[in-house]
Amino acid sequence: MTITSSSAWRSVAAHYQAISPQHLRELFAADPNRVASLSLAFDGILFDYSKQRADADTLVRLLELAREARLAEAIARMFGGERINVSEDRAVLHCALRRDASGNKSGSSFPGGDCDVMPEVLATRERMAAFAHRLRDGLALGSTGQAIRQVVNIGIGGSDLGPKMLGSALSAIAHPALGVHYVSNLDGAQLAPLLQTLDPRTTLFIVVSKTFTTQETLLNARTARDWLLANLGADAALQTHFAAVTAKPGRAVAFGVDPDAIFPIWDWVGGRFSLWSAVGLALMVAIGPHAFGELLAGAERMDEHFRTAPFARNLPVVMALLAIWNTNFLGACSNAVLPYNESLRHLPAFLQQLEMESNGKSVGADGEPLDFASNPIVWGELGNNGQHAFFQLLHQGGRLIPCDFIAAARSDYPLPGHQEALLANCFAQSAALAFGKTADEARAELAADGSLAAGAIDALVPQKTFPGNQPSSTLLLARLDPQTLGSLIALYEHKVFVQGTIWGINSFDQWGVELGKAVAGRILPAIADPALAAGLDASTRGLLAFARQHLR
Repeated sequence: MTITSSSAWRSVAAHYQAISPQHLRELFAADPNRVASLSLAFDGILFDYSKQRADADTLVRLLELAREARLAEAIARMFGGERINVSEDRAVLHCALRRDASGNKSGSSFPGGDCDVMPEVLATRERMAAFAHRLRDGLALGSTGQAIRQVVNIGIGGSDLGPKMLGSALSAIAHPALGVHYVSNLDGAQLAPLLQTLDPRTTLFIVVSKTFTTQETLLNARTARDWLLANLGADAALQTHFAAVTAKPGRAVAFGVDPDAIFPIWDWVGGRFSLWSAVGLALMVAIGPHAFGELLAGAERMDEHFRTAPFARNLPVVMALLAIWNTNFLGACSNAVLPYNESLRHLPAFLQQLEMESNGKSVGADGEPLDFASNPIVWGELGNNGQHAFFQLLHQGGRLIPCDFIAAARSDYPLPGHQEALLANCFAQSAALAFGKTADEARAELAADGSLAAGAIDALVPQKTFPGNQPSSTLLLARLDPQTLGSLIALYEHKVFVQGTIWGINSFDQWGVELGKAVAGRILPAIADPALAAGLDASTRGLLAFARQHLR
C-alpha cells in the first residue's frame, strides 16, 4: 500500500481543497501570530515558513502523514545502523562521520557495540588532520624539496560538489597562502587553464574516487600525472605530489600514490553524503582541522535535533513536509534555491545532486511504480543576480515555483552598506512573491505618478499587476561560519531522508547515474573504431560519425 492510500493523505488532500482558494494575503490577515507560529529556530538558523501557502492545520495534517509513514521508526532504523539502502544491502551511516566532533571522544559506539565504525572514523579524522597540518605549515614537500603551496582536488559528483561548495562558503577563513582548487569536468577547458597557473614543483593532487575507476576522475588524474612527468622528469618522486581518497587502495598504489597518503571511504557512505569524510580532505586543508571539526560539530547537533526533537518543532521534518505539500498537493514541479551570499554560489548545484539524485525516482523501494510525483526539479542561482534575470518569470510567469531564500545576516566579506542592501533585496523578493500587487494598487500608483492619461493607465495596469501567492521559505543564518553551515547542510540531508521515507523511496541508491556510465563505456571505444558502433542506435551512430570528422 502506498502512502496515497492512507487516511492521512486523504485528510491532507481534503484540507488542500479547503485552503487552496485563500491567498497568502488572506492567510496573513487571518492570523496576527502567523510568523511566530510558522517559524522555527535552531543554533543560529531561523527557518521562516510563514510565506508558505499553509496554515497551522496544514502542518497538523502533514504531521499525521509522517506518523502514518512510520517516520520515527525509519529514523531509529537509520541511526541504529540497519541496512536501509535495500537495493545495495548497505547501512547508511554518514551521521557517524560527524560524531564526537568536539574532540571529546566519548567512547560511545556507533551505530552499536556489535558494529562500531567509530574507531576507524576517528582514526581517519586524526590522519586527515595530521596531513592537513603538514600542508598548512609548509612541511609537506614536493619532489624538488619545495613546500606544497597548491592543492587540486580531482573528483566528480559527491567527490567534488560538497567540498567545493563549502570551500567557497568558508573562503573567508581559508589559508591565505595555500591555494585549493577543484577539477571535475572531462572538458580540458577546466583542467588545462588551471595547470597553466600552477608550479608543478609545489602542486599536490588529491584523487577522490570510491572505486578508483571513475572515468572522469581517472582521466583528469592521468593528465595531471603526465603534466608532472613532463615538467619534473621521469625520475621525479611523483608520490610526493599525490594523495587519494578511495575504497580501493590497491588501485591508488598502482597509480602511484604513496600508501601513507591514501585515505579510506567506506561503502556505508554515499557520495552525496560524503563531504564529512576524507572526501572533505581538500576542504580541511583549506580551512584547517579546527574549523573542519566545527563544521562536523554543527552537523552533529542537527543530527541530534533531528533524532530527538518533536516532529512539530523538528526543522528537517517540517521542511520536508512542506516540500511534500508543495509537490503533491499544490502541484509544484520545481523548487528554486536562491542564496543571497556570493560565498554560497555553489549551494544550488550541491542541493541539486543531494535532492534529485536521492529522490528523483518513480519506483518505490519495494520495486512498485509510484502513483504520485516524487522530487521536484531543484534549480537556482544567486538571488541578487536572479532578480535581474529569471525572477520575472517567478513574479508573472504563471507557474507555481516554491523558493528557498537563503541569506546570512552578517557578511563574511563586509563592506559599508553592502550587507544591508543585500538583505533588503532578499526580504523584498520573498514579500513581493508572496503578496504581489493588485490591479487596484497598480492603478493607484500610476495615477499618483500623474504623468499618464486615464486610458494609458488602464492599458498599463495589467502589466503592473503581480498575482503573488508564490510560496517560499527563508533560511536566515546568523553568519557563514563552519558550525552554522554544518547544521544547514545536515538539515537538507535529513529533509531528503524524510521525504524519501514518506514517499517510500530508497534515497540512497542512484541507478540512473549508473546507467549513463555504462552506456558511455560502450560508446567511448566506438569514437575511435567505427566498427564498434554497429550495435548502437541510429542517432548515436550519426553523432559519432560527425564527431569523428571534427575531432582531429
